[in-house]
Amino acid sequence: MRIEPRQLPATLPFLGDIPPLLTRLYAARGVQSEAELDKSLARLIPFQQLKGIDAAVDLLVTALEQRQRILIVGDFDADGATASTVGMLGLRLLGAAHVDYLVPNRFEYGYGLTPEIVEVAMTRDPQLLVTVDNGISSVEGVAAAKRHGLKVLITDHHLPGDELPQADALVNPNQPGCEFPSKALAGVGVIFYVLMALRARLRSLGWYENKPQPNIGELLDLVALGSVADVVPLDANNRILVHQGLERIRAGRARPGIKAILEVAKRDATRITSTDLGFIVGPRLNAAGRLDDMSLGIECLLTADANLAREMAAQLDGMNQDRKSIEQGMQREALAQLKDLPVESMPFGLCLFDAEWHQGVIGILASRMKERYFRPTIAFADAGDGLLKGSGRSVQGFHIRDALSVVAAQHPHLIAKYGGHAMAAGLTLPQENFALFAEAFDAEVRRQLREEDLTGRLLTDGTLAVEEFHLELARALRHAGPWGQHFPEPLFHGVFQLVEQRVVGERHLKVVLKSECGSVKLDGIAFGIDRDIWPNPTIQWVELAYKLDVNEFRGNETVQLMIAHIEPR
Repeated sequence: MRIEPRQLPATLPFLGDIPPLLTRLYAARGVQSEAELDKSLARLIPFQQLKGIDAAVDLLVTALEQRQRILIVGDFDADGATASTVGMLGLRLLGAAHVDYLVPNRFEYGYGLTPEIVEVAMTRDPQLLVTVDNGISSVEGVAAAKRHGLKVLITDHHLPGDELPQADALVNPNQPGCEFPSKALAGVGVIFYVLMALRARLRSLGWYENKPQPNIGELLDLVALGSVADVVPLDANNRILVHQGLERIRAGRARPGIKAILEVAKRDATRITSTDLGFIVGPRLNAAGRLDDMSLGIECLLTADANLAREMAAQLDGMNQDRKSIEQGMQREALAQLKDLPVESMPFGLCLFDAEWHQGVIGILASRMKERYFRPTIAFADAGDGLLKGSGRSVQGFHIRDALSVVAAQHPHLIAKYGGHAMAAGLTLPQENFALFAEAFDAEVRRQLREEDLTGRLLTDGTLAVEEFHLELARALRHAGPWGQHFPEPLFHGVFQLVEQRVVGERHLKVVLKSECGSVKLDGIAFGIDRDIWPNPTIQWVELAYKLDVNEFRGNETVQLMIAHIEPR
């Protein structure tokens, strides 16, 4: 692992009265003006810039006026669950008489608005289908819905294929011809924007002349959760959405379901950060879609009953524990497949398969293997009927969805279907094609990446001076975000004397450190350490990459280093 400093622009921007360290951190993340740090809702990009937004609102206004039955078709991950919930609650707030949701079970129907899901939807007798976090690739599904006489509104954020579905309206910042400046909206962000546009139209039509205007800002906690959990880039627009949602949660105004998940995870809602949404709330919500049916997660977010929310949050927490156990077993099996393979013989693009692997956990497995071997990785599971389902994760500089597109073009019958983003993608292929696909995928990765791209590196924000290890700075860094994808939490590096070391839990290393000059003593913790190396009383000096964090214990706050990387010096 290489530790490298982030690149700074030649000239630092003027960001008002912000301290020099924060100015440097923001500049390294591409912030060029003070306006980009304004996290007020007034700074959101106007919804009018979304292609298709007027047609979408036309459909919804007609549905509200005619009291049509609206059915939301969602997805089985946290973005899909929060988007489904935002759609349900938002349309109810704005006056929809009949609105329901349907989320495909990944093990029965797979992803998106398929013809099979349309048949299931027809049992609900809908008049308008609204997709959230899916639909841009549902050419056949939309055609099936149209044959049944349904109106279809697609709201999605995934990259489109060569052919767009013939929906009545399509809102997706990534569709051809859309000039919306932020291409990073999550699925939940897209449906939130549609609701903003709908409320504005209803206001202009006089719907709220004799009654209070609905506050769809009540949904921002869900928007924040879905955006962070889906690991979309936190550009300026997404940072506003996430910041506003975090503020609602910290102020005690979150949905009962979010409060309950935080309670079961023993997290203080008043101190929550974007990292907590991504690593604490998101995985528990995702567990339902990975192991069973995401309807449990959606119902947890929908309910207004705090007691019922706690019951469902406890079930989600139990599922997440099961997911961890399954994942650990799959990791051991994946490592066993690779243990005898010399590094120089390892493919640039890893493809892994075991007939017993769990479909719902292969995405996490791919992520873990990518982090360990620093190369694009796709993990496959048996999907039945002679098919494999794969979930891929990529490294910086390699657009995995576009790579699948290249492979599909070069080998037309290799892949049955695929889709995704730059950093994550999914695909289905016949099992007999696995070896050929693995070879073709590796060839495409080799075409784009060099060996030095696969060594792994940590970008840091330099070193901290002795006088900077204090609570005020740790608190300031915690609230200077929100931090996330493409706007990473500040990471520093340095050499420290190792004073004490002990393992807590199963694989967490608790340490006491002294600064290199020996004048400051600090606590630190490293999660998931290698037990073959740590603890080791012979190691006296270490090089760390770390985050400056606040540790609270029995009401007392102290500085703590959250160690991302540790190696003997």
